[in-house]
Amino acid sequence: MALIADDANDRVEQLLLLTERLTALVVEETRRIDAREPPLDGAEAEEKQRMANAYRLELARIKDDKTLIASAAPMLMTKLRQHTARLQDMLAEHEIALSAVKMITEGMVQAMAEEIARIRGGEAQYGASGGLAAPSGPRPAVLDRRA
Repeated sequence: MALIADDANDRVEQLLLLTERLTALVVEETRRIDAREPPLDGAEAEEKQRMANAYRLELARIKDDKTLIASAAPMLMTKLRQHTARLQDMLAEHEIALSAVKMITEGMVQAMAEEIARIRGGEAQYGASGGLAAPSGPRPAVLDRRA
């Protein structure tokens, strides 16, 4: 979805509104991650996705054709730069929060896998070389959702 603008000032003003709303959604999602609350869902998640796509497409259009905003008022361009810098900062914080969640989740999955392997390992048996034999082949795991 591309922005439909009358002139460069109108395009920059629309891009400002888009940047502000996208920043607010990213800040809210980061806050939820930090507070260990569920992420954005439903209409908010769809809105964030639509706005991120529109933002990406509009920036690509401007990159290809700089005349789309070349004649915009300097004050608007300065404001757009400031809002874009804020969005970039918030996206960096969001990435850090998501990386932490990913690391924790992967650690939990690894711990569960190790516990399952320990439980299913049974008694240690000696192999042909005199050492403890390693389990042979993968073992399926079933997770109980009621736990």
